Amino acid sequence: MIPVNVQVVLDQHGLTAMEFEPGTTPTSVQAAHAIGVQVGQIAKSILLKGKNSKYYLIVCAGDLRVNNQKLKSLLGTKTRMATPAETELVTGFRPGGVCPFALDNVEIFVDKQLADYDVIYPAAGTDGSGVPTNYAQLCEICGGLPCDVCS
Repeated sequence: MIPVNVQVVLDQHGLTAMEFEPGTTPTSVQAAHAIGVQVGQIAKSILLKGKNSKYYLIVCAGDLRVNNQKLKSLLGTKTRMATPAETELVTGFRPGGVCPFALDNVEIFVDKQLADYDVIYPAAGTDGSGVPTNYAQLCEICGGLPCDVCS
């Protein structure tokens, strides 16, 4: 079931989440398989914690990796992956279902390479969901800043 705070955002923007069996879309590969799209079309959300104690959400194509040098240059600090407990505490979502919508306590960056696809699919707050959208709409809804942090 889509979390209420995410559903409100989806309704406000005329978006409809695709729902699957729980646990079927926690990775980019699994999500792409369930939805029937390329892995790069999955907009994976990665929560990072900086040495400055701030949290950052990076949204990028499911087939790419974050480049630590580019990331440090962008953020001005070293980062590490947030733990599952930190992820749930900060975002309200478990890893594998982190939705970039309805977050107000974390700075969000969206890698520009997602714009290569006409339709992309971020999670909708569960590990059995995806939301068809596009790069511009994703950035607008989540307030994400375009960036180049993947290789």
